[in-house]
Amino acid sequence: MNEIKKEDIKQEVFDLYDDYAHNRVNRRDFMQKLSAYAVGGITLTSLMSFLMPDYEGAIQVKAEDPRLKSEYVNYPSPKGGGTIKALLSMPADAKKKLGGIVVVHENRGLNPHIEDVARRAALAGFISIGPDALTPLGGYPGTDDAGRELQSKRDRNEMLEDFIAAYEHLKKHKDCNGKVGVVGFCFGGWIANMMAVRIPELSAAVPFYGGQPAKEDVPKIKAPLLLHYAALDTRVNEGWPPYEAALKENNKEYTAHMYPNVNHGFHNDTTPRFDKAAAELAWKRTVDFFNEKLK
Repeated sequence: MNEIKKEDIKQEVFDLYDDYAHNRVNRRDFMQKLSAYAVGGITLTSLMSFLMPDYEGAIQVKAEDPRLKSEYVNYPSPKGGGTIKALLSMPADAKKKLGGIVVVHENRGLNPHIEDVARRAALAGFISIGPDALTPLGGYPGTDDAGRELQSKRDRNEMLEDFIAAYEHLKKHKDCNGKVGVVGFCFGGWIANMMAVRIPELSAAVPFYGGQPAKEDVPKIKAPLLLHYAALDTRVNEGWPPYEAALKENNKEYTAHMYPNVNHGFHNDTTPRFDKAAAELAWKRTVDFFNEKLK
């Protein structure tokens, strides 16, 4: 069997995976369509393995990293009277109160990758909280397929309320300086945009390839925005021109970057959609932005 290389995979395969990852095709149809690309010594099994996330091999900041204090916490959910589980992380040697960052997961719950991103945010000098919107359904179930299925059972506006509650929880934390921003990916990018709409006191918002708010909601945005888009992500990018026009019309503070020749999910280093150069640049810009707005 030939080793699969990213450059040998047709763009249609990444587009098909994007449809699967966003529940636009079911697993059976995904497998059936994917089989058309299992040629030249590449089996369907190896192609599936290539596309699926590798959490163990990609973690950058381990859960037990001694440079951090990390723990799971619970905060009240506005819906149903329950609580939401979240990973709270901060530098172990912090000598002063820190800016806060809410880290919002994709459409599959708080998986190991997003926990890793939350720890990266803490390592950059912030106190971070990574909520699991699947908590009311038992939490992230251990696989992304099951996570996507669970998350599809929750109303996204109710999940938005849970992330807004995470902002309130973090802002009041004894180690937070009261300045709180949000970074989110995919579904989390939409949440980041909507938190900017809903929270006048939000200090900064960084949506990665996130869905855009309605035009009539844009005037409500007070937070400065840093927006990251993938040039090959035609689905999400369709909403960017009218969103940018509304931001300009309402004199909002924003900076947008369109990363060439990369796919939706390019920051996620657990899948082959990952683009190292774009991801590192986008993350540096994100940390610089938070340093400017949250310190």
